[in-house]
Amino acid sequence: MIRNIVRYPDPVLRAKCRDVTTITPELRTLAADMLETMHAANGIGLAAPQVGVDVQLAVIDLAHNPESISYMKIDGQKVAMPQHMPVILINPKLELGSAKEIGEEGCLSFPRLRGDIRRAYEIKVTYMDLDGKTVTVETDGLLARAFQHEIDHLNGILFIDRLNAVAKVGMKRKLARLMEEWAEDD
Repeated sequence: MIRNIVRYPDPVLRAKCRDVTTITPELRTLAADMLETMHAANGIGLAAPQVGVDVQLAVIDLAHNPESISYMKIDGQKVAMPQHMPVILINPKLELGSAKEIGEEGCLSFPRLRGDIRRAYEIKVTYMDLDGKTVTVETDGLLARAFQHEIDHLNGILFIDRLNAVAKVGMKRKLARLMEEWAEDD
């Protein structure tokens, strides 16, 4: 089922999400709905607070863009990324590499808004999957960026918070204009 995507400034987007303690049928349904919602909105990632649920759950799917990374390791083994998509991550813990890069990001909770964000180029993330198994993924490029973006959501951090000071000033007016448009759309 396609769910409504929560738009900024809804307070749930600033929530520090609760850990998942049990994988329930409702959680599985939520994950499936989030994937369907993300695909319908042409996104590459979606976090539970973006559909109004404050739990540590996010989905990512870059199967359509395998050239966006140079490697992906799962539990230390190099794998082909498309065969391991989508990723459904529960209670993720993130380790950032030291190399940084600036890349353009958008967010389904901020329609038509994009900005250049500085993030770690490589990451290591450990999470639980829907089978309750602990998984560790190491990767780079757009997939690393997507993990960081979605995990930020689970901690109440939005991509606009990561803009540099000059970009934040310029973004303020644009965001105010877009919020007026979003209110008219509803």
